[in-house]
Amino acid sequence: MHPILLDLGPATIYTYGVLLAAAYLLGLKLAMVRAKVRGLDEARVLDLGIYIIISALIGAKLLLVITDFRTFMTDPSELITLARSGGVFYGGLILAVSVALWYIRKIGLPLWTTCDVFAPGVALGHVVGRMGCFFAGCCWGRETDVPWAITFTDPYAAANVGTPLNVPLHPTQLYEAGAEGLILLLLLSTEKQGSKYPGRTFWLYMLLYAVSRFIIEFYRNDPRGVVLMFSTSQFISIVLAPLALVMLVVLARRGAPAPERARKAA
Repeated sequence: MHPILLDLGPATIYTYGVLLAAAYLLGLKLAMVRAKVRGLDEARVLDLGIYIIISALIGAKLLLVITDFRTFMTDPSELITLARSGGVFYGGLILAVSVALWYIRKIGLPLWTTCDVFAPGVALGHVVGRMGCFFAGCCWGRETDVPWAITFTDPYAAANVGTPLNVPLHPTQLYEAGAEGLILLLLLSTEKQGSKYPGRTFWLYMLLYAVSRFIIEFYRNDPRGVVLMFSTSQFISIVLAPLALVMLVVLARRGAPAPERARKAA
């Protein structure tokens, strides 16, 4: 749609890069606000946020290399595209969560409470990040004749990420941004309702994202790799959704009051 935000001659500012930076900053800001409300050490939460951002960037690009390995092996010059590509979100999520779990344990923050603090920030950042994908033309959808189809026309998008031009496509970038926005609202609006226990917000986010991503993948048409009969992201979703359900049940039981305490509280 509009991959180049400003062309200053020797310097070019890309819309995707600006929105990606905004996504990380907004997500981190929301996490910091939530950490303060919960009485967590803000300095350590900020350090954790920086680790998450760095590992997310690295993980997203690593999974892109894995899913499109043949292309990079056939033409190593394609590796230069990693510098201007955001990569695969699931790769960033998996590595960021792994690094976060390690760092949280290391510095002694409460594990699941800290994860709950960051989950809505991840959803917020993803909303903004997918808008960057929309402006860049990446992560495009299948050809369609639905009334809300979008048509890319910028030659730079085609040259940069292979976006099909002059063809009506499903706006899968907007589908995912919208899904993440709904997930964000759901997490924040239900956080203080029902049974409250550490880890609920984090694993609910994982569950809802896995389900939404699995569905949206049917409408995408960019190279994403295949595992068995599913795209890479669908396969990860198939693994992640049951895991999230199990963790929600386990943590709910762990967080429930013992019968004797429950009787005293009644």
